[in-house]
Amino acid sequence: MGLEQRPGTAGPLYGNQLEPGALIDQFSAHPPDGFQVLRLPQATPGFEAEFDLLTTVDGSLKRRIESLPLYRHWSKWLRIRTAFIGTTVSEYALFPSAWSARSLVERLRKTLGWCYSMMIIKDIPQHSPLLDESANRYAEQLLAACKAEGFVLVEGQALAYVPIDFASVEEYLGRLSSSRRKDIRRKWRKREDLTIREVPTGDAQFQRDELIDEYYRLYLNVYDQSEIHFDRLSRGFFEQMLRDDSSGGVIFEYHHEDRLIGYNVCFVHDGKLIDKYIGLQYPEARSFNLYFISWLINLDYALSHGLTHYVAGWTDPEIKSYLGASFTFTCHAVYVRNALLRGLARRFSRYFESDRQWSDSREPANHSGS
Repeated sequence: MGLEQRPGTAGPLYGNQLEPGALIDQFSAHPPDGFQVLRLPQATPGFEAEFDLLTTVDGSLKRRIESLPLYRHWSKWLRIRTAFIGTTVSEYALFPSAWSARSLVERLRKTLGWCYSMMIIKDIPQHSPLLDESANRYAEQLLAACKAEGFVLVEGQALAYVPIDFASVEEYLGRLSSSRRKDIRRKWRKREDLTIREVPTGDAQFQRDELIDEYYRLYLNVYDQSEIHFDRLSRGFFEQMLRDDSSGGVIFEYHHEDRLIGYNVCFVHDGKLIDKYIGLQYPEARSFNLYFISWLINLDYALSHGLTHYVAGWTDPEIKSYLGASFTFTCHAVYVRNALLRGLARRFSRYFESDRQWSDSREPANHSGS
């Protein structure tokens, strides 16, 4: 297929990379269940996976489709073996600076574009405040090249972030409405019933297989209750990630009466705190308000370590907005091999832009910068 499969190189390789290179290597070594890792020359990461076309479709439309007669019999036609450019452990698709945007897109279309019914360049940044001018300019050039090559451009998800431009968490909370401040402070009182431990990745405790098993079980708890089921990470990935002492990983563990009821895996990279994975024990995690408490713990860590941003990830934009996050959007570039279906994809693309529709539906006064 004109593709190379080769091991990654630790450390930053790409101008638009927000996370440590070790995490990209771990994705390559232990891809999510059902994924096959692909790499173009110059180590552009990608993967092959079965993609359910309803994964990111608007919720009301999805429910209408699923209620159609005999859906369970014909729904298999909505699952397509797809080539993706990007990873599911990086905030953005990763592009090698050695290739011009035009050359890269042409190469992708001529190789993967004809080997797969569908190819998606996922999570292309759009004027991201988390990237420098050079990386944003490359992303603009890439989107222009995709459009010229016949790709359909679809608005992606909302990436939440908080600039650390406040002197204390109290000052941060002071920017929120009085009702939100009152609610968050009430939830924060549950902190008194918890023991919070800060543990680096690579710590000796992760040599215990039973602890890796427990971390993975709590991750699956969160995965199983999520509305979107796409990339189920493997236990092997967790083992390698947790035992890596070179990645800058920091984990916040939440214990109640000597029992682990939740954790949050973050990485410090290029002056930012990158929030990656969470594991929770239900119903305790809800009764102790771990989502709210962990948000403030992460902000305090970023502030006390002189970091510039807390990058809070893609999911749950509504609750992250409530907690004061700003958002920056991505774009997916979709190439459909069949010209007729490509036209249909262009016509119906707006139904796959649920995060953008959520953002546009908010009151202008509540919009955060992107």
